[in-house]
Amino acid sequence: MRFVGIALVLLISACASANTAGLSSPEPTGNLAQLMRGILFPNSNILFDVQSVDPADPPPAASGAGATATFSGIYTGWQVVENAAIALRESATLMSIPGRRCENGQPVPLTQANWIQFTQQLREAADVMLVAARAENQDAASDATNDVAEACYVCHEVYRDTEPRCTV
Repeated sequence: MRFVGIALVLLISACASANTAGLSSPEPTGNLAQLMRGILFPNSNILFDVQSVDPADPPPAASGAGATATFSGIYTGWQVVENAAIALRESATLMSIPGRRCENGQPVPLTQANWIQFTQQLREAADVMLVAARAENQDAASDATNDVAEACYVCHEVYRDTEPRCTV
Protein backbone atom coordinates (compact mmCIF):
# COMPACT_ATOMS: atom_id res chain seq x y z
CA MET A 1 0.00 0.00 0.00
CA ARG A 2 2.87 2.33 0.84
CA PHE A 3 4.33 1.70 -2.62
CA VAL A 4 1.05 2.74 -4.27
CA GLY A 5 1.02 5.99 -2.28
CA ILE A 6 4.62 6.81 -3.24
CA ALA A 7 3.94 5.91 -6.87
CA LEU A 8 0.88 8.16 -6.89
CA VAL A 9 2.84 11.10 -5.46
CA LEU A 10 5.60 10.57 -8.04
CA LEU A 11 3.06 10.35 -10.86
CA ILE A 12 1.32 13.58 -9.79
CA SER A 13 4.70 15.33 -9.47
CA ALA A 14 5.75 14.15 -12.92
CA CYS A 15 2.50 15.37 -14.45
CA ALA A 16 2.83 18.76 -12.77
CA SER A 17 6.42 19.08 -14.01
CA ALA A 18 5.43 18.08 -17.53
CA ASN A 19 2.69 20.69 -17.57
CA THR A 20 5.03 23.53 -16.57
CA ALA A 21 8.16 22.40 -18.42
CA GLY A 22 7.17 23.94 -21.76
CA LEU A 23 5.52 27.05 -20.33
CA SER A 24 8.47 29.39 -20.18
CA SER A 25 7.85 32.85 -21.55
CA PRO A 26 7.92 32.79 -25.34
CA GLU A 27 10.55 34.84 -27.07
CA PRO A 28 9.49 36.92 -30.05
CA THR A 29 10.75 35.77 -33.42
CA GLY A 30 10.09 38.90 -35.45
CA ASN A 31 9.77 42.58 -34.79
CA LEU A 32 6.42 44.34 -34.52
CA ALA A 33 6.39 45.42 -38.18
CA GLN A 34 6.96 41.81 -39.27
CA LEU A 35 4.13 40.66 -37.04
CA MET A 36 1.88 43.33 -38.56
CA ARG A 37 2.85 42.47 -42.13
CA GLY A 38 2.76 38.71 -41.65
CA ILE A 39 -0.38 38.25 -39.56
CA LEU A 40 -2.42 41.38 -38.93
CA PHE A 41 -2.36 42.98 -42.39
CA PRO A 42 -3.37 39.92 -44.44
CA ASN A 43 -5.99 38.77 -41.93
CA SER A 44 -7.48 42.25 -41.55
CA ASN A 45 -7.87 42.39 -45.31
CA ILE A 46 -9.76 39.09 -45.25
CA LEU A 47 -12.14 40.64 -42.72
CA PHE A 48 -12.54 43.84 -44.73
CA ASP A 49 -13.40 41.78 -47.83
CA VAL A 50 -16.61 40.72 -46.07
CA GLN A 51 -17.98 44.19 -46.81
CA SER A 52 -18.15 43.40 -50.52
CA VAL A 53 -17.74 39.64 -50.87
CA ASP A 54 -20.17 37.15 -49.36
CA PRO A 55 -18.11 34.45 -47.62
CA ALA A 56 -20.94 31.99 -48.24
CA ASP A 57 -20.27 32.39 -51.98
CA PRO A 58 -16.47 32.18 -52.22
CA PRO A 59 -14.72 32.65 -55.55
CA PRO A 60 -13.44 29.53 -57.31
CA ALA A 61 -10.09 28.16 -56.19
CA ALA A 62 -7.04 29.47 -58.02
CA SER A 63 -5.45 27.33 -60.67
CA GLY A 64 -1.84 26.95 -61.57
CA ALA A 65 1.33 25.71 -59.98
CA GLY A 66 2.61 26.35 -56.50
CA ALA A 67 1.33 25.83 -53.01
CA THR A 68 -0.84 28.96 -53.02
CA ALA A 69 -2.85 27.73 -55.99
CA THR A 70 -2.87 24.10 -54.89
CA PHE A 71 -4.22 24.83 -51.42
CA SER A 72 -6.31 27.93 -52.13
CA GLY A 73 -9.62 26.09 -51.83
CA ILE A 74 -8.99 24.10 -48.65
CA TYR A 75 -10.38 26.69 -46.25
CA THR A 76 -13.22 28.68 -47.72
CA GLY A 77 -16.26 30.68 -46.81
CA TRP A 78 -17.00 31.68 -43.26
CA GLN A 79 -14.22 29.46 -41.93
CA VAL A 80 -11.71 31.84 -43.51
CA VAL A 81 -13.37 34.83 -41.81
CA GLU A 82 -13.46 33.00 -38.48
CA ASN A 83 -9.79 32.04 -38.78
CA ALA A 84 -8.83 35.64 -39.63
CA ALA A 85 -10.70 36.96 -36.58
CA ILE A 86 -8.92 34.41 -34.40
CA ALA A 87 -5.56 35.44 -35.90
CA LEU A 88 -6.24 39.09 -35.04
CA ARG A 89 -7.25 38.25 -31.49
CA GLU A 90 -4.20 36.05 -30.93
CA SER A 91 -1.99 38.74 -32.44
CA ALA A 92 -2.89 41.13 -29.63
CA THR A 93 -1.14 38.70 -27.30
CA LEU A 94 1.79 38.23 -29.68
CA MET A 95 2.22 42.02 -29.86
CA SER A 96 2.59 42.06 -26.08
CA ILE A 97 5.29 39.45 -25.64
CA PRO A 98 8.09 40.90 -23.52
CA GLY A 99 11.21 41.44 -25.58
CA ARG A 100 9.39 42.26 -28.82
CA ARG A 101 11.03 45.13 -30.65
CA CYS A 102 9.75 47.75 -33.01
CA GLU A 103 11.19 47.90 -36.52
CA ASN A 104 13.56 50.66 -35.34
CA GLY A 105 14.98 48.37 -32.63
CA GLN A 106 13.24 50.11 -29.74
CA PRO A 107 11.24 47.96 -27.32
CA VAL A 108 7.50 47.73 -27.91
CA PRO A 109 5.90 50.03 -25.30
CA LEU A 110 4.23 47.19 -23.39
CA THR A 111 3.76 49.13 -20.17
CA GLN A 112 2.24 52.25 -21.73
CA ALA A 113 -1.39 52.61 -20.65
CA ASN A 114 -2.51 53.40 -24.19
CA TRP A 115 -0.65 50.36 -25.61
CA ILE A 116 -2.49 48.12 -23.15
CA GLN A 117 -5.76 49.82 -24.10
CA PHE A 118 -5.07 49.49 -27.84
CA THR A 119 -4.23 45.78 -27.68
CA GLN A 120 -7.36 45.18 -25.61
CA GLN A 121 -9.39 47.10 -28.18
CA LEU A 122 -7.97 44.81 -30.89
CA ARG A 123 -9.01 41.74 -28.89
CA GLU A 124 -12.51 43.13 -28.44
CA ALA A 125 -12.87 44.03 -32.12
CA ALA A 126 -11.73 40.54 -33.09
CA ASP A 127 -14.25 39.05 -30.67
CA VAL A 128 -17.09 41.02 -32.29
CA MET A 129 -15.98 39.80 -35.71
CA LEU A 130 -15.65 36.24 -34.45
CA VAL A 131 -19.25 36.25 -33.21
CA ALA A 132 -20.44 37.53 -36.59
CA ALA A 133 -18.35 34.96 -38.47
CA ARG A 134 -19.63 32.09 -36.35
CA ALA A 135 -23.18 33.30 -36.98
CA GLU A 136 -22.35 33.56 -40.70
CA ASN A 137 -23.91 37.00 -40.70
CA GLN A 138 -22.44 39.20 -43.43
CA ASP A 139 -24.18 42.37 -42.22
CA ALA A 140 -22.88 41.94 -38.67
CA ALA A 141 -19.41 41.06 -39.96
CA SER A 142 -19.42 44.10 -42.23
CA ASP A 143 -20.40 46.28 -39.26
CA ALA A 144 -17.67 44.64 -37.16
CA THR A 145 -15.04 45.80 -39.66
CA ASN A 146 -15.65 49.29 -38.25
CA ASP A 147 -14.43 48.05 -34.86
CA VAL A 148 -11.40 46.44 -36.46
CA ALA A 149 -10.58 49.58 -38.45
CA GLU A 150 -10.96 51.76 -35.35
CA ALA A 151 -8.69 49.49 -33.30
CA CYS A 152 -6.03 49.71 -36.01
CA TYR A 153 -6.44 53.45 -36.48
CA VAL A 154 -6.12 54.53 -32.84
CA CYS A 155 -2.96 52.51 -32.37
CA HIS A 156 -1.41 53.52 -35.69
CA GLU A 157 -2.11 57.17 -34.98
CA VAL A 158 0.10 57.02 -31.89
CA TYR A 159 2.67 54.32 -32.70
CA ARG A 160 2.97 54.05 -36.48
CA ASP A 161 2.19 57.45 -37.94
CA THR A 162 4.63 59.36 -35.75
CA GLU A 163 8.41 59.65 -35.67
CA PRO A 164 10.12 57.79 -34.22
CA ARG A 165 7.70 54.99 -34.99
CA CYS A 166 6.53 52.61 -32.25
CA THR A 167 7.84 54.74 -29.39
CA VAL A 168 6.38 57.42 -27.17
